[in-house]
Amino acid sequence: MASTVMASSSSSATCQFLCNGRRTGHPSTIPLIPKVVVMAAKSDSRRTATTNKTSFHRRLLDSLPQKAGAIVAAAAVAASPLPALAEQMEKASLFDFNLTLPAIAVEFLLLMVALDKLYFTPLGKFMDERDAAIRRKLGDVKDTSGEVKQLEEQAAAVMRAARAEISAALNKMKKETSAELEQKLAEGRKRVEAELAEALQNLEKQKEQTIKALDSQIAALSDEIVKKVLPTA
Repeated sequence: MASTVMASSSSSATCQFLCNGRRTGHPSTIPLIPKVVVMAAKSDSRRTATTNKTSFHRRLLDSLPQKAGAIVAAAAVAASPLPALAEQMEKASLFDFNLTLPAIAVEFLLLMVALDKLYFTPLGKFMDERDAAIRRKLGDVKDTSGEVKQLEEQAAAVMRAARAEISAALNKMKKETSAELEQKLAEGRKRVEAELAEALQNLEKQKEQTIKALDSQIAALSDEIVKKVLPTA
């Protein structure tokens, strides 16, 4: 449209300058022709650029459906885990050396100091105290090793004395028991011998009595036999 206007203006100027072989306009309109040509060239270049842009946009729109699936998948993968983190990463750069790094370093140092004061120092003190207590107990145990040896020796001496006393008591008891047994055996033997002698005496008496009775009976029997065998005259 601009080229049409420029062309009409140039043609009107020419008509004003030349009409039927005569000058009808002012000669000052002649220098305007190159400007009109330049403006027409610029408008053509703009039209060409607009056409190129339109074709580029058309090609881009044609290629968009092919890449839509991949773009949507990539966007879903990038946005699904942590949207807030993704937004923060988009807002911030990858290596942003600003006041954040010194602040983090200061926070780390403060955390280390706090942990050292509140946790590591009491823990180390507790470990040192426990180590000292264990060492002290071990030292006490080492110091009492001599006492333990003395106590062991005393216990061994007491055991030896007890064994000696027990053996002496057993020997004494054996002697006393053997003496009592011998005495009782002697008494029993004497009693048995006395009873045996008495029984023998009784047997002798019974024997004599029996012999006497038998003698009298034998004499009577012999008399009866003689009487029966030998008839009387």
